[in-house]
Amino acid sequence: MIGEIHMKRLKIYLDTSVISHLQADDVPDKMMATLALWTDMQIGIYTVVISELVLDELENCHEPKKTSMFEKLSLINFNNVEITNEIRVLANKYVDEGIFPPKYLDDALHVACATVNDCNAIISWNFKHMVKLKTILSVNGINKYMGYGEIEILTPEAVIGEDD
Repeated sequence: MIGEIHMKRLKIYLDTSVISHLQADDVPDKMMATLALWTDMQIGIYTVVISELVLDELENCHEPKKTSMFEKLSLINFNNVEITNEIRVLANKYVDEGIFPPKYLDDALHVACATVNDCNAIISWNFKHMVKLKTILSVNGINKYMGYGEIEILTPEAVIGEDD
């Protein structure tokens, strides 16, 4: 081998479900995978993006979990991005096309936020509306139509240990 190739760090968007699984004794496998991802993020393997929507959703959690989640967030470097009009337009397009039900506009906003901010992937434990093949294919169809890049929607299990 001539030399090691250094690739650009992957840019990942964390939705609220990931952060809430840092403390999820009822689903120990998911909690362990999330904690492993957190370790990867603490050592800087990824560029991490979180939106103001995530922070608002965390604010609505009950104590003591809320304080614990914000303490865990303080252990990683992340870019906090706002929900812009561009993001709202894209999220509404996802809803208009039937990818997300109107009552789950926030899920569409998470995906649109990650897309507009050029993330490689959204990391989520939301299997009902996000981590689904149909959702991923449909989102990427809209993204291509609207001039955006493709995005992956993955669980923490799918990305831990990516530096191996």
